[in-house]
Amino acid sequence: MNAGTTIFSQIMNFVPWRRFQTCVHRYQGDYKIKTFRCSEHLKTMSFAQLTYRESLRDIEACLRAMGVRLYHMGIKSAVSRNNLAHANETRNWRIYADFAKILIHQAKKLYVDEPLGVDLKSAVYALDASTIDLCMSLFPWAHFRRTKSAIKLHTLMNLRGNIPEFIHISDGKMHDVNFLDLLVPAPGAFYIMDRGYLDFERLYTLNLSKAFFVTRAKKNIKFQRRYSHSVDKSTGVQCDQTIVLTSYYPAKKYPEPLRRIRFFDEERQKRLVFLTNNFDLPATTIAQLYKSRWQIEIFFRWIKQNLRIKSFYGTSQNAVKVQIWTAVSTYLLVAIMKKQLKLEPSLYTILQILSVSLFEKIPIYQALSQNNIPKKETPSSKQLFLFN
Repeated sequence: MNAGTTIFSQIMNFVPWRRFQTCVHRYQGDYKIKTFRCSEHLKTMSFAQLTYRESLRDIEACLRAMGVRLYHMGIKSAVSRNNLAHANETRNWRIYADFAKILIHQAKKLYVDEPLGVDLKSAVYALDASTIDLCMSLFPWAHFRRTKSAIKLHTLMNLRGNIPEFIHISDGKMHDVNFLDLLVPAPGAFYIMDRGYLDFERLYTLNLSKAFFVTRAKKNIKFQRRYSHSVDKSTGVQCDQTIVLTSYYPAKKYPEPLRRIRFFDEERQKRLVFLTNNFDLPATTIAQLYKSRWQIEIFFRWIKQNLRIKSFYGTSQNAVKVQIWTAVSTYLLVAIMKKQLKLEPSLYTILQILSVSLFEKIPIYQALSQNNIPKKETPSSKQLFLFN
């Protein structure tokens, strides 16, 4: 890359701008817009995410301090609190949602060969939701409780590379299990979920789609054992059974046999009971698959700590969704850049370096290379001391 361009401009070179303009035209995002077009809006929001800006005033002050370098970032319009707030309120959030889906598809191809930690060739997805609490007086549309508002990020994550493959933003009232109604199950894929998604009618839909699921069983589940398979208790597996449900409604909703595995986790000193419709994999592999679900918990914690999705620049539903989808796009863009440049540092380290070096005019690979990270110098044994 050209060493005369800023690191921020080099990051923006990874954006497929032609595909982005397709999303803009689809929803007429630039209709009758003469200044501060959607491309500049995306760059400004990405800048805010990468530099951890906390408010519209913060973004305006930092960008104005850049002076002529703002033009070299590709932002030719003056960025003020008013035009940025107006863009967040009026630009259709679906522009940025559709663009994030394009980046998801691109990242999925790059991370398809990432190790999973389990000897399995099938696709493995984890399902979970994360709640973001909001102030009820400022976000009355985000229904949750009588005295509190909230939104939920329902996420389907591909565990190969930890890439979010599908995200749905809802108010806090939407139950986690309803997210299963929005999925299009992939035959042969594994869907890992916790007890919040235990709904036998929806799980049976996954089974009819030739997809596999692994979930936790509730304590009050009633069943009848049909077979008990031999297990090696030294691996932590205490029992491996084929069961059928005996309660009236669960048995009606899931009329076929299930596999029940009881596993003792030595690290947490906790007994876990799994339900799955896969009868071929070893019981230890089923336990490892469920353990890998923890990656989506780490993902939620990571984006809340490193991206601006807990404090919002606007209070309308459109402004909140614009900020979330641009944050997700920024995460995916850094993940794509990391893979294409074959960078060794973690995403966390990359974001920390980018936050303080966006306007440096050095090749991005040099800025993010491990060799460029300063090391502590040790004094030479031949060094003379001035004072004893």
